[in-house]
Amino acid sequence: MSLYGTLHTVRALLPRLLERPVAHVANVSSMGGFLPVPGQTIYGASKAAVKLMTEGLYAELLDTNVGVSVVLPGAVRTEISANSGVDMSRSDASQEDASEEGSGFPMTEADEAARIIVDGIESDRLHILVGRDARMMYRLNRLVPRRSTHLIQRRMKDLLDR
Repeated sequence: MSLYGTLHTVRALLPRLLERPVAHVANVSSMGGFLPVPGQTIYGASKAAVKLMTEGLYAELLDTNVGVSVVLPGAVRTEISANSGVDMSRSDASQEDASEEGSGFPMTEADEAARIIVDGIESDRLHILVGRDARMMYRLNRLVPRRSTHLIQRRMKDLLDR
C-alpha cells in the first residue's frame, strides 16, 4: 500500500510541480527501507521500494526545478506503536524520558522530526535521516550489513517474543 499510494500521488502531482518555479517532492520511507527488521519484512520491502523509487525520481529530475528527498525516520514518539501489534509498554513511570525499548537511543520527538524533515527539504538533501537511531543504523548497514542485521535482530527479538 505504501508504494502504490506514493507512486499514484507523485504521478498525479508531478506535472503540476514541473510547472512551478520551485517545487519539492519528499516521500517517506523508513529505517526499515534500508535495514531488514524482523517481523516487518513486507512493510520493509514496501518502504525499500519507496526509497528506490524516490532515488530514481531524484535522478530523473536533476535538471528540473523539482527537488526530491526521501525521509528515512527511525523511532519517532507518536501513537503508532499503540496500533502496531508490538507491545512497547514499560514498567517504569518515566515513559517520557525513556529510550525506545532496547535500542539504546532516545526516540525522536515528533516536533523535532518535523524540524529535521523541513530542514532537509530546505537543504535539498536526497536522504533525510530522522533520529540518532536512523543515522547510526544507516551508516552501520552501509559499512557492515550483516552486523547491522544481527544487531537489529537481537534488539527486536525481545519485543517480538512478548
